[in-house]
Amino acid sequence: MADSLKLSVTLLGAGQEVGRSCCVLQYRGKTIVCDAGVHPAYSGMASLPFVDELDWSTVDALLITHFHLDHAAALTYITEKTNFRDGKGKVYMTHPTKAVHKFMMQDFVRMSSSSSDALFSPLDMQMSLSSIIPISAHQLITPCPGVSFTPYHAGHVLGACMYLIDIAGLRILYTGDYSREEDRHLVKAEIPPVRPDVLIVESTYGVQSLEPRDEKELRFTSLVHSIIRRGGHVLLPAFALGRAQELLLILDEYWKKHPELHNVPIYYASSLARKCMAVYQTYIHTMNSNIRTRFAKRDNPFVFKHISNVPQSRGWEKKIAEGPPCVVLASPGFMQTGSSRELFELWAPDWRNGLIITGYSIEGTPARDILTEPEEFTTLKGHTIPRKISVDYISFSAHVDFSQNSEFIELIKAQHVVLVHGEQNNMGRLRAAMTARYKDRDEDVKIHTPRNLETLELSFRGERVAKAIGTLADKTPSSGDTISGLLVAKDYSYTLLDPRDLKDFAGLSTCSVIQKQKIALGVGWELVKWHLEGMYGSVEEGSDKQGVPTLRVMGVVDVKHTQEHELTIEWDSSASNDMIADSTLTLITGIDRSPASVKLTTQPHSHSKHDHEHPHADVHHESSDVIRIQRLAMFLEAHFGEVELHMPDPSEEEADAEQEGGGEPSLLVNLDEADAQINLVTLEVTSPNEGLRKRVEAVLDMALTTVSSLAESFAPRTTNLSNDTDIVDEKKNNIAVDDVAVNGKHDDEANGAEAKDVKAKAEDDTN
Repeated sequence: MADSLKLSVTLLGAGQEVGRSCCVLQYRGKTIVCDAGVHPAYSGMASLPFVDELDWSTVDALLITHFHLDHAAALTYITEKTNFRDGKGKVYMTHPTKAVHKFMMQDFVRMSSSSSDALFSPLDMQMSLSSIIPISAHQLITPCPGVSFTPYHAGHVLGACMYLIDIAGLRILYTGDYSREEDRHLVKAEIPPVRPDVLIVESTYGVQSLEPRDEKELRFTSLVHSIIRRGGHVLLPAFALGRAQELLLILDEYWKKHPELHNVPIYYASSLARKCMAVYQTYIHTMNSNIRTRFAKRDNPFVFKHISNVPQSRGWEKKIAEGPPCVVLASPGFMQTGSSRELFELWAPDWRNGLIITGYSIEGTPARDILTEPEEFTTLKGHTIPRKISVDYISFSAHVDFSQNSEFIELIKAQHVVLVHGEQNNMGRLRAAMTARYKDRDEDVKIHTPRNLETLELSFRGERVAKAIGTLADKTPSSGDTISGLLVAKDYSYTLLDPRDLKDFAGLSTCSVIQKQKIALGVGWELVKWHLEGMYGSVEEGSDKQGVPTLRVMGVVDVKHTQEHELTIEWDSSASNDMIADSTLTLITGIDRSPASVKLTTQPHSHSKHDHEHPHADVHHESSDVIRIQRLAMFLEAHFGEVELHMPDPSEEEADAEQEGGGEPSLLVNLDEADAQINLVTLEVTSPNEGLRKRVEAVLDMALTTVSSLAESFAPRTTNLSNDTDIVDEKKNNIAVDDVAVNGKHDDEANGAEAKDVKAKAEDDTN
């Protein structure tokens, strides 16, 4: 069975832009949010994602991919300033990410606390940190029923991960920022072992291709060396964590190979980075084999020999700027404020100095503006200064370029690809390039580029597939085979197994439920039996272990005469047994209102040998054929009202003997002044009214399944005897054994004479 289901993807940030990443996934009543960052080009409330567009109490899980501010800095605002805590949502990030996130947020609060538009307080930040659940790569997490996710290494920075999310069987891979190139300390992004239905992937560089790593490093070190040779200072704006560690490893190795540079200091201008270096050394095991091998040899790669921290004295920037040539890695990477901005303003008027932008610069930030190499620049104090410092761009950004991104998208093989975290032009070019590539291959892959607050709805056919396990899986079924077992549903997944395997595979056990129902009894026990036999045919009569009279219906439901005016129905509960019990209960509760019961208990019946005022009390003495005719007549009466039994007149019998079917007993049904006659020997229905004939035939078919063996009772039977034994036509003799009481018509003398005449005629025929 298949259902048409829709996944809603809404971007509260990073939709046709870079910054404030926040992606909302909604499917089958579940809500997952991936990332919660701020926009570096804005401040205060303007830097947040569009948080007011979501009821945060409905969020089941909030997943943070890495510690960069544009992916994680809005987390505190969401947990402490929205109704997120009113729900049951939880926050997850990897162990390294949580460790570094703490220091990043402390620095973020310190930098913004002096401004009037601070988003939250240090106390808010501490409360938010306490709610974060740290997880490990490849760990399967189930935050709520129907939802699970697994983090995979994403490269990019320490602890960064991409999330493979499963919501009710629908798989979504959210990459965050990722890198498919192994650098000096990080592993490259992994390919998850499971193919997702939807891929949500960054598009930062669009169709741009970056330099190969070897060429890039050579150009970088050569440029740094040339600036120092001309007597200048080198400014490297970088995030405190992430690419800065990569650049430090490259510079430390280059200085080691060039003794002439040993007197040129390399400064790392970040107190935050000093704090976080302990984190880097703690999580060596998450890095690549090169770092792990060096660490195993007690050669800690993050204990740098040619790199030192800047002096902590006030105004150190000016002292360094006036000193001899040096290299300074300073944060922030976008140069909005802080050390990198101050050093640039001091060094910008001198042509000997050099600025090297080493990462992606977001639109609207000073780092992006400087790449256009303006002749003048406005300082933070509003002054205009000449820009003579050289400006170069060498991307060490740990984002994928077009070749890496397109290869990854093709390897994932998702049905839908959603591009995020890219400027509109870059994203559009990537979409066009990938669409053309898939079109050439005649592959149906849909690529989407939603804007912020634009809800993208993706439709899927949710196939409900049950997996056979345990004993049922021992033998591979052939086409057309029927597999029977217990269907176990858990978190939108279905398993079919043998009941004997239930405890081993599902942690459950089976049990039998015995149901009992007591009923007030207002009629005789024999009348109950009569009705049960009329409905179900044969009924087993006996007693239970305590000697209580018991009637067993269809071998599964026991009707017990527990007290004088009380019945108890008892059965082992199951789907089929419950239906039989329900029908038994309905039948018994309606006995006292049944027209058949009224007729049996109010009208006397005369027989050739016995007179019984209440035949239901001694019904076992009656002929079985007479009982069956009575039941058939009463069944028909329930549908058509009056039913008349017609017995052949002895004087007419000889005249009709030569005619086929002449003189045979029948039941006459009258409805709306139309008659239908049922031959009790052939069970054939005749009527001048075709509609009535068909109705009577239909009711008769039902009666034959209820009143057991009618056809067999009236079928012709012949006994062959030898010598002087009479050959008797028993079909007539059977009918004439006793009087049949229908509509109160009884004539003992006529029936006695009829019996004698039939017997005499039979003897004459024999002779």
